[in-house]
Amino acid sequence: MPLPLSLLFLLLISCAAAARKHDAPQDLVRSSCVHASYPNLCLRTLSSYAGPANTPKELAQAAVNVSLSRARRVSNFLKSQVTSPVEIQNGSAARKRQRVALSDCVEQMSESVEELSETLDELKHLRVETFRFQMDNAETWVSAALTYDDTCLDGFDGVDGKLKSNVKRKITNVARVTSNALYMINRLDKTRGS
Repeated sequence: MPLPLSLLFLLLISCAAAARKHDAPQDLVRSSCVHASYPNLCLRTLSSYAGPANTPKELAQAAVNVSLSRARRVSNFLKSQVTSPVEIQNGSAARKRQRVALSDCVEQMSESVEELSETLDELKHLRVETFRFQMDNAETWVSAALTYDDTCLDGFDGVDGKLKSNVKRKITNVARVTSNALYMINRLDKTRGS
């Protein structure tokens, strides 16, 4: 009888250890998102992230990947609106303002996508000897992506209607996940990549 109890005890300990190991990535996400700019959004997007996020470096990469994915989606949406606008305002001046805002926004979001792509590539290739330089690059590029998002929204000042509210909602979401990505990069920088 003692042998089966011993086996049961070992099985329970193994299960508990495996559960703790499985919870480690979620614990990292929770503890990292607490002080992010948008903690609930951070937790929601990074908890459901499909890739590995077991270290601060992987978590920063995941955050940038989420931001990049959303920026690409919005960029594609904006491009589709240039070719077939959902809503055309009445009046030629209003119509022209809307088209200019949309065209400018397409350009701004393309730049944002490029900055985020460069950031992700930089984070994937961090090296001890160039860590400081690489982190400066990553922080600068993500900050630039945020600026492009804001500039896109600024272009819609003076434009009214459904298109503006739709673009604003989508760009605001991208800006928020990008802000969280910048937080994760800054956090990674403080831990020196560990």
